[in-house]
Amino acid sequence: MCKGNKIIMHILLLIVVFFLLSTGIVLAEESTASLPAVTQAQGASGSAPLKVDPGDTAWVLISTALVMLMTPGLAFFYGGMVGRKNVLGILMQCFTMLCVISVLWVLYGYSLSFAPGNGFLGGLSWLGLKGVGLEPYGDYAATIPHQLFMMFQAMFAIITPALIIGAFAERMKFSAFLVFMILWATLVYDPVCHWVWGIGGWLRTLGALDFAGGTVVHINAGIAALVIVLFIGKRNGGHKAILPHNLPFTLLGTALLWFGWFGFNAGSALGANGLAVNAFVVTNNAAAAAGLSWALLDWIFNQKPTVLGNATGAVAGLVAITPAAGFVSAFSAIIIGGLVSVFCYIAVSVVKPKFGYDDALDVFGVHGIGGIWGAIATGLFASKTVNPAGADGLFFGNPKQLLIQLLAVGVTIVYSAVVSCIIYKIVEVIIKVRVTKKDETIGLDLSQHHENAYTILE
Repeated sequence: MCKGNKIIMHILLLIVVFFLLSTGIVLAEESTASLPAVTQAQGASGSAPLKVDPGDTAWVLISTALVMLMTPGLAFFYGGMVGRKNVLGILMQCFTMLCVISVLWVLYGYSLSFAPGNGFLGGLSWLGLKGVGLEPYGDYAATIPHQLFMMFQAMFAIITPALIIGAFAERMKFSAFLVFMILWATLVYDPVCHWVWGIGGWLRTLGALDFAGGTVVHINAGIAALVIVLFIGKRNGGHKAILPHNLPFTLLGTALLWFGWFGFNAGSALGANGLAVNAFVVTNNAAAAAGLSWALLDWIFNQKPTVLGNATGAVAGLVAITPAAGFVSAFSAIIIGGLVSVFCYIAVSVVKPKFGYDDALDVFGVHGIGGIWGAIATGLFASKTVNPAGADGLFFGNPKQLLIQLLAVGVTIVYSAVVSCIIYKIVEVIIKVRVTKKDETIGLDLSQHHENAYTILE
C-alpha cells in the first residue's frame, strides 16, 4: 500500500472513531438533559443545593488558564536546553499533550480520576462528562461549577506526562511517544490521581496530604522518567552531553512556569480566600529560596553562578512546595525551597554521573527528587494553624503524618515504576520506542516532523 493510501486510511479511521465517540457522548448528554438542576447541584450526600460564588469562579477560571500556560512554558524550558535540531520535537511533544490529554480527560480521564468508585479507581459514571454540569459538586468544589473543577484538573493531567518528555529528549519516536503517553495517562496518572484526590481514594482516606500534586504530578512523572531512560539508553552512545542551544528560551520557560505555578498552587484552594493567599506566598518564597540556593551551590562547586542553575533551582523550589502549599507557613517554605536545591543538586551532579543513566534534562533529578522531598517536608512542616482542614506534621507534634506521607511516597514510586515499565515494554514490542541512529543524528525535528526550527543546522 502506498504512503498516500495509508494516510487516507488513517484519517478515515480517526473519523470513524471520533464519530462513534461523539455519538456516545451525545446520547449520554441527552439522557441527563431532563435531570432537574437541583440534582446536579447537590453533593454526593444529597445535601441542599449549592450556589456558585462569582469571586471563587473567577479566580479558578484564571488559575485554570495559568496552569494551561505552564505546558507551553515547559516547552520553552525544555526546548532551550536541547540542541537546535531537536527543539521542534520538544515543542511538538508538549503541545501534543495539550491536545491529546484534553480530549481523553473529557472522554474518560476525569471519570476514572474523580467519579465515585472504589479506593483504587474512579467509576464510569462521568464518561463524556455525563452528569458533570454547571452547578457545584459539593464533594470537590462547593462554590464553583463542576465543569470548572473538571477543567482545572485537566490542566494537571496535561502537564504531568509532559514533564516526562525532558528525560528521553532526542531519542524517542513520535509514534511511540504518543502511544506511551496515552497508556501512561490512563493506567498511571488517573489511578494515582484518584488515590490522592478522589472521593474514596485510599490515600486520601488514609490522610495523605498533597495540596497540588507532589505525589500525583511530580513523583509520578519523575519515576516514570527514570524508568524510560534506563530502558531507552544513552543518546548517541553517551559520547556527548547536550549543550543548551538557547538559554534565553529556558529562562523564558522558567518565568512562564513560575507565573503559571501561582495558578497551580494558589488555584488549588479552589476559591478566592486566605488559603489561596497562603499558597501564593509560599510558592513564591520556595522558588526564590531554591533559585538562590542552587546559584550558591554553582558558585561554590563550579566557581560561577549560572543562568541554567538559577532557573533549575527555581523550578525545583516550585516542585517541592507544591504538595505543601496549602499546609505550611511562609518561613517553612523558605526552608523547603532552600533544601530542595541541595537534594536535587546532589541527584543531578553526583548520583546521575555515578550511575550513568542519561536523564537528558534531569526530570528525575528535579521533579522526582524534588517531589519526594516536598511530600516528606509536608509531613514535617504542615500546621493546622495554616489550614485547619489539614493536619499537623512532625514538627508540630504529629509524627503519624510523616509516616503517612512516607507511605504515599513509597506506593507512588513503586506503582509508577512497575506500570511504566510494563507500558514501555508493550510499546517496544509493538512499535519500537527509539529512533534509528541515523534519525538521531539528523535530529527529531527533521526525522519525525520534516521541519526545521532554524535555517542553519548544527
